[in-house]
Amino acid sequence: MLSIIKRYPLSLLCIALVWYLSIWFMPPEELELPSINFLDKWTHFVMYGGTCSVIWLEYLRHHRQLNWKRLMQWAWLAPVLMGGLIEIVQGTCTETRSGEFLDFIADAIGCTLAIGVGLLMKNVKMRKL
Repeated sequence: MLSIIKRYPLSLLCIALVWYLSIWFMPPEELELPSINFLDKWTHFVMYGGTCSVIWLEYLRHHRQLNWKRLMQWAWLAPVLMGGLIEIVQGTCTETRSGEFLDFIADAIGCTLAIGVGLLMKNVKMRKL
C-alpha cells in the first residue's frame, strides 16, 4: 500500500478531490455560474478525464512497458466504476445531490478520452529516450 502512495500521490489526490467535490462540497449560493450548456456534464468530463490522465502520467513515470490489462483496470475501469458509485451515493445517500445517468456517461467519456492522452504522453516519453 505504501508503494502505491509513493508512486501515485497525485492520482490519489485527484481521486480524493473527486469524491469530496461530488459528495460533500456545496458551492456558495451567491456564486453565479456562467450559463454554458451542459456545464455540469463538461465538469464531469474534465474531472474524470483529468484524473485518468494523471493516473497515466504517474504510471508512465514508473513503467517502461505498458501492461494494458493493468492500465485498463486502474486507469479506465476503476474510475468509470467510481463515477457510477458516486452517482448512486449521490442519489441515495444525500439530500443535496442527485444521481444522474448522463453524469456517469460524461465520466466514462472523460476516462475513455484519457486513454488517448495517455498514449500521446507515452509517445512523447519514448521520443525522449
